[in-house]
Amino acid sequence: MQRVLVVGISGAGKSTLARELGRLHGLPYHEMDVLHFSGPGWAVSPSYVADLARIAEGDRWILDSHGPEAARELLWRRADTVVWLDQPRRTVMRRVLLRSLRRSLLRERLFGGNRERWREWLLADHPAWWAWSQYASRRGEIGRLAGDARYAPLRVVRLRSPKATDVWLRAQQPVGRPPLT
Repeated sequence: MQRVLVVGISGAGKSTLARELGRLHGLPYHEMDVLHFSGPGWAVSPSYVADLARIAEGDRWILDSHGPEAARELLWRRADTVVWLDQPRRTVMRRVLLRSLRRSLLRERLFGGNRERWREWLLADHPAWWAWSQYASRRGEIGRLAGDARYAPLRVVRLRSPKATDVWLRAQQPVGRPPLT
């Protein structure tokens, strides 16, 4: 496991798992949203796709997304492992709603200095609405990519519950290190 994509819908736990896997395996972790959003007003970085291509060409990395369409094929072709957080919709929605509520209430500074604002909750691309409306299509898309022969030999780990994710993560603990708490 040297080049890893952690994939799933918003709220599945991709960033949390990718950060922990990176720590356990000594892989450089790259947060997709940090690469994507470069400034106020949720401005997209002009070098986003080039940055992803540079990372993908490296020997060791972990990313917390299946990638934007412009870089997706390269990311999937270069990855040796995909960890698919195929969590139940109820889990995803609880997580994304609580995260957005916390971010809005506390006015947390996010990617590119942005903050989630209450008025954004009404927009179709707000994480809560997006996770609800795109749940089935994202799941289908990841399933197709995971089974695509173009990306063989790709190891796909499909985790269908928070418990399965915890069990799998504990098994990733390198020998000689204290267990995760």
